[in-house]
Amino acid sequence: MPLTSLALVVLAALIHATWNLLAKRAADAGAAFVAAYTFVAFVAYAPWMGWLLFHGGVTWSLPVVACLAASGLLHLVYSLALQRGYRVADLSVVYPVARGTGPLVASLGAFLLLGERASLAGLLGLAAVVGGIALIATDGRLANFARPGATRGVRWGIGTGVLIALYTVTDGWGVVALGIHPVALEWCANAMRPFLLAPALLRDPARARSAMRGHWLEAVGVGLLAPLGYILVLTALQLGAPLHVVAPTRELSMMAGALLAYLILREPVGPARLGGCGLMVLGVALLSQG
Repeated sequence: MPLTSLALVVLAALIHATWNLLAKRAADAGAAFVAAYTFVAFVAYAPWMGWLLFHGGVTWSLPVVACLAASGLLHLVYSLALQRGYRVADLSVVYPVARGTGPLVASLGAFLLLGERASLAGLLGLAAVVGGIALIATDGRLANFARPGATRGVRWGIGTGVLIALYTVTDGWGVVALGIHPVALEWCANAMRPFLLAPALLRDPARARSAMRGHWLEAVGVGLLAPLGYILVLTALQLGAPLHVVAPTRELSMMAGALLAYLILREPVGPARLGGCGLMVLGVALLSQG
């Protein structure tokens, strides 16, 4: 992979871990925070979308509209699930489990539903991801499963990872099969979320304002950084970086997220949890090869 592409993907991984750190810090704001940061993204990237529309970069059809609607709904559920997971569990548990579960589910679907043949690398990748999740969940001690609420973070991480797999498939279909510009897809998904959440938030606006108190800077940060990380990855692919190299390199964000959780949030990130993150990065690399 060219050095420029590698730098873009590594930077995207760091950006992804950073905005998830900001989202964790605002975990108690829930749906109000999701509405706030997606509205920021909607406004900030509107000029780019306007440029695409002006230059005919979006071709409208019923399948395109259906894909945009499905993507927006899946991203909304994903965003709410992620915030809920961060509210009940550590960033260093929910984040890597969610990031690793997406490729795991996609690979299992290819093997079981699409009839693709499982290679040795693919099987080893599945085992590595599952082993990484187990290490993160137990922190290296099986007795930890007996603690009340011990698996909450893993459950929310897996659920979020399944949603990641679903919107990845939907977005991939839109970009590859329907020719939707990636920026248009991302912008439309962001545009839908605050408007879909608005009726629920407007029923008790005082509560929404209270939830966002002290979290507006985080909302601006996530709104600017989340789309940027996605655009950097797409740019690396456009520069010729192979997808099977980009995918595992991007998952270095798992390690970055765990380190940020330890250094900034003071979460108890021990060798077993870090080892689990590393094992999941290896698993994703093997899955992309297999």
